[in-house]
Amino acid sequence: MSTVQPAKSRNPANRIVPPNPLRAAIVVGAFTALLYLVEAVDAIVPANLDNLGIQPRTVGGLDGILWAPLLHAGWSHLFANTLAIVVFGFLAMANGIGQWAAVTVTIWLTSGIGVWLTGADGITVGASGVAFGWLAFLLVRGLFNRSFGQLMVAVVLFLYWGSTLLGVLPGNPGVSWQGHLFGALGGILAAWLVSLANRANKKDKAEAGPSASSTPASAA
Repeated sequence: MSTVQPAKSRNPANRIVPPNPLRAAIVVGAFTALLYLVEAVDAIVPANLDNLGIQPRTVGGLDGILWAPLLHAGWSHLFANTLAIVVFGFLAMANGIGQWAAVTVTIWLTSGIGVWLTGADGITVGASGVAFGWLAFLLVRGLFNRSFGQLMVAVVLFLYWGSTLLGVLPGNPGVSWQGHLFGALGGILAAWLVSLANRANKKDKAEAGPSASSTPASAA
């Protein structure tokens, strides 16, 4: 007679890459392709889509919170954001597309509302606020999750992209540091909310007790 003990499962909250890398790549690729499609339409028509961006402290500019990250002030603006969007967006899907969507919405709205409340006069467009939010999320999630692997990823990201965090400070005319700052704050907020959800889920499982699938199997 022998007894087989179940293998100890890893905490999914501590993943550093998406559980389904191909699906994650398709999602972030589709989002990036959408940005290029929108810019192509704006350039070819021309459609003056940038007018749909955020116009701070105006009622008519409120809907720009929804559209601004999809718009860019020319191809060079979009090119400058592309690598960060692809890398950060992919890594932010480590706990699945559902959580990624929730994190992205949190960052999107926090960045947009922050720009609408505090932004300079004019129209603000661009996905850099979302990219800053994803970066901040990736930098701090390991602290909330107490994950060594995620902290190592954060170190690598910081060494390569750390200087871009200066973009949360005023100083470069024509660049919305407010969007960067509130995007980063949205990323930190999202990481905190995710950690709370993970703890609640872990507590619920502990209170429910071991499931049938975790019961040791015996064989004669």
